[in-house]
Amino acid sequence: MRGALIRSTAALRALPWIGPVLVLIAGVVVFPAGYMVWTSTRDLSPYGQDRGPAGLGNFRKLFAIDELGSILAHTVIWVIAVVVITLVLSAALAQFLNKQFPGRTLVRMAILVPWAASVVMTTTIFEYMLDPDVGIANRFLVDIGVLDRGFGFTKQAGPAFLVAIGVAVFVSVPFTTYTILAGLQAIPAEIEEAGRVDGASSWQRYRHLTLPQLRPAIAVATIINIINVFNSLPILQVLTGSIAGFDADTTTTLTFKLIRQNQQVATAAAMSVLNFVLIAVIIVVYVRFTRSAREEAR
Repeated sequence: MRGALIRSTAALRALPWIGPVLVLIAGVVVFPAGYMVWTSTRDLSPYGQDRGPAGLGNFRKLFAIDELGSILAHTVIWVIAVVVITLVLSAALAQFLNKQFPGRTLVRMAILVPWAASVVMTTTIFEYMLDPDVGIANRFLVDIGVLDRGFGFTKQAGPAFLVAIGVAVFVSVPFTTYTILAGLQAIPAEIEEAGRVDGASSWQRYRHLTLPQLRPAIAVATIINIINVFNSLPILQVLTGSIAGFDADTTTTLTFKLIRQNQQVATAAAMSVLNFVLIAVIIVVYVRFTRSAREEAR
């Protein structure tokens, strides 16, 4: 009883300091999430007019979409492929940038360009490069004999989806590289030197000494990438938005199509709630997995 009273008193004393943060969280996270859930239970007109309660009707319409299962599968493939490839490339690039070499500062600045540029602009450039008629990439492949004629990389669902994965990796690598690079630079040089003295190879030093120290940086980069990639709309919309059907859609692009093409605002609201639940579950599972791995390593 006394311990509970002490904790309550300490919480009240800290309230003036954490109060603004709690208000910010309530305004930026809690209220929008609550309003989103409430909206998903309303009967909305194509123009967003509230026509009264709908109960779970919007969710029934959502789960009645025949392609929803394949769209969920596309979403899983999209997130896993982009995040895993990004992490692998970024880890290798960060290791390279952590070494001393002439022009390192210039290379580090150049890597930031895809991150600093507009995602829509970057994706549009790739779309024009891969155009079957005027795209410079298609023309190059024809000139060197790889293709007999221009191929519509962004005109078919499968190839366009793969191109979108490549573009998403391209724009995700800079942030992830710098996050891992910051983790590398925080590792004391004595750890690497101790492994070298003990006769460990480069891979053994990286696997057993460097990588465990990078887990916090990799965890942060992974979570942020999962959120960004899961909610990514511009890349897929530019590259696959004109393709008929749902063969290249994720749950995010489905939400966009429900609003813009089908004018099913209420069903899109239900899809937004499902998206929120999915990303929350993914992050919770990932955090628990990394925590368990950390405890086992100890």
